[in-house]
Amino acid sequence: MTKVSETNTKDRGDKTEAKVIHEMISHGDSVSIPFGDNDKYDLIVDDGGKLYRIQCKTAWQNKGETIRFNTHSQTTRKGNYHENTYHGEIDAFVVRYPRNEKTYWIRIGEATEQKMELRFNGEFNHPSINWADEYEFTGEIPLQKDS
Repeated sequence: MTKVSETNTKDRGDKTEAKVIHEMISHGDSVSIPFGDNDKYDLIVDDGGKLYRIQCKTAWQNKGETIRFNTHSQTTRKGNYHENTYHGEIDAFVVRYPRNEKTYWIRIGEATEQKMELRFNGEFNHPSINWADEYEFTGEIPLQKDS
């Protein structure tokens, strides 16, 4: 039997989606998977009161105590490279960090345009730092923060 490699981005993404589905279902949410690959979202999560369009992402260690994930999609069409954001297309990113097997819920309004970093530890606190523990998914879908 051949083992699935984590070096292939499609395999890594599929594994993240499967882990996110398991996480949501284990906390009592219902999950739907859109048919085909034409939607900006990977999953629809139903918490019994609201539907959320979710884009799943896999984070990687960026530097020291920081992880990073892409907040844009990358495609090549007719030989030209394109990047597109998800603003207006999804409600949240659900990010898995394979090293600690934790999941993070980031509302689209809090996400940056290209890549986003989450920090585990730091010597100082600054409003521009996105602390990982503030986004960690614990089973409750976070309420939308007031603007």
